[in-house]
Amino acid sequence: MPRPLSYEVASLALKQHHTLDSEEAPFSSLLDTIISQRRIIPWFQPIVDLANGKIIGYEALVRGPSDSPLHSPSNLFNAAAHCNRLTELEMLCRDVNIEFFSRLKLPGKLFLNVSPKALLEPDFPRGFTRKKLAEYQIDPRNVVIELTENFPILDIDTIRSALNHYRQEGFNVALDDLGSAYAGLRLWSELKPDLIKFDKYFIQSINRDKHKKQLIQSLQEIANCVECQTIAEGVETLEEYYVVQSLGVTYGQGYYFSRPSPSPLQQLPSNVVLSSENTPQNQFKWRTESVSGLIKTVPTTCSSTTLCTVGDLFENMPELLALPVVDNGRPVGMLHRHEVMNILASRYGRDLRGNNAIREFMNISPLCIEKDVPIEKLSEIITKEDNKYQGNYFIITDTGTYLGVGMVTDLLKRITELQIRNARYANPLTLLPGNVPINEHLEHLLENHSPFTACYFDLDNFKPFNDFYGYSRGDMVIRLLGTILQSACNPQCDFIGHIGGDDFMIVFRSQDWQQRCKMILDRFSEEVNELYDEEHRRQKGITSTDRLGQKTFYAITSVSIGATCFDGRSDHCCSQHEIAVLASEAKKIAKKTIGNSIYINKRRCSCLT
Repeated sequence: MPRPLSYEVASLALKQHHTLDSEEAPFSSLLDTIISQRRIIPWFQPIVDLANGKIIGYEALVRGPSDSPLHSPSNLFNAAAHCNRLTELEMLCRDVNIEFFSRLKLPGKLFLNVSPKALLEPDFPRGFTRKKLAEYQIDPRNVVIELTENFPILDIDTIRSALNHYRQEGFNVALDDLGSAYAGLRLWSELKPDLIKFDKYFIQSINRDKHKKQLIQSLQEIANCVECQTIAEGVETLEEYYVVQSLGVTYGQGYYFSRPSPSPLQQLPSNVVLSSENTPQNQFKWRTESVSGLIKTVPTTCSSTTLCTVGDLFENMPELLALPVVDNGRPVGMLHRHEVMNILASRYGRDLRGNNAIREFMNISPLCIEKDVPIEKLSEIITKEDNKYQGNYFIITDTGTYLGVGMVTDLLKRITELQIRNARYANPLTLLPGNVPINEHLEHLLENHSPFTACYFDLDNFKPFNDFYGYSRGDMVIRLLGTILQSACNPQCDFIGHIGGDDFMIVFRSQDWQQRCKMILDRFSEEVNELYDEEHRRQKGITSTDRLGQKTFYAITSVSIGATCFDGRSDHCCSQHEIAVLASEAKKIAKKTIGNSIYINKRRCSCLT
């Protein structure tokens, strides 16, 4: 939400339109007309999942009448506060926003702005929001109360109590503009919101400001630890989108995606969303495996089955510890052996309850997980559920249709095996996948005829730098390049590997891979200078001894990229070895150009030319 102007600025804006004896008259008169005639216009701005580019909800905003000095939301709300009518205005905004969100049939969550000053007003109505949502048949679980930072929060206890009330009603809570005005780590700690919005100041030019990037990275790590989702406000450029996505920020909002509008988009254009052709279920198996590999077949029953029938089944199958309940192919519950047997073994349990349908006894909220979800994600879900799902079993589905069950013990075993294998083939300096997983990944894509671009990255003038400054600083350059490469990858579809030394490879499936390569070159060119001494930065290089013992000047270390594209046609390449050869050839040609460069190899595999 745009930051409000001070009372003085708002007053000045009003005075420019009204020359009256009383300064308070224009405030009161204009507000009275706007509130009594409901002359506010609801606007909505999409909030986007940075992992897949889908709209997950909308922040509700308002504008005053277009012919009024109170058209601006900052002037409007400051005028309301000045005239002690903030509560009335906020209730009107909430009413109109809920109505139009329903009318427009917007998908996802509705983010409603709430001023802490209004929450502290003694006449702030209780139950108003819940009532309006019920009127328009909107589930409170699809609504986020967004605490704005227009005014300082002096009474944290009262605000915390109000927010807890919203949570009890089913709402989520967000803290707006972290880092601006009055927002800070203390409020985050005290109020424990479900979502945090990073102020747009820290997002603007984050691709060029390493301090902003480091700050957001640190805040994101805190958010991960306290299980808080994050939103980057003010995303205005593709480069900013790249960076916040690479840092793991959950959601994004800003002009890059869409400006606020009375008729907002319900789906972003494909050219706006970062490419994610390869969905998580198709991610390379070296890094992860899907839940489908854990499926076990066990007997199922329907919800109308009697408790005695299920008890007999458990008695005849002592190895059966849990029984999925499935109606018309859809899982509706889970029964655990010990719970059923305890009921039937109790005094008169079989006589009094044995003929009752099991829908009365089953767990109606078992953990159901789609078969294509990576097993690491499932582990994260189970860990975060705080033992909500008791037992060793979970249900596996395919677009909601029952497939079978999985066991937590099998999940932990497989994750351990993958971690051991990943560590065995990881480069010890960057912990990125080495040659074996790179080759396996290329073979995997070739077998599936998946289009991709293999980019070979190599440092220029690295050996002289390493010899001159020593291996420790040389390792810093390699790690810097590895970090930049990782930040340029779309985690949904791209694969990065460390071949060895100063050689890396990215297998891009992002359609905008050339833009990503340009960002890599630009960022490395800017950041590598920090690893040179001041004198050598001024000289734009170092003087060192070459292999013949001659003193030679070497320019600042740069990056050469050799790219080769595979369009997915089976007649265009034979193996990962030939892809590697073509990428290496392109890299050698790129290195003939002084400074940062990229060369795209147009030649096909040798066996087909």
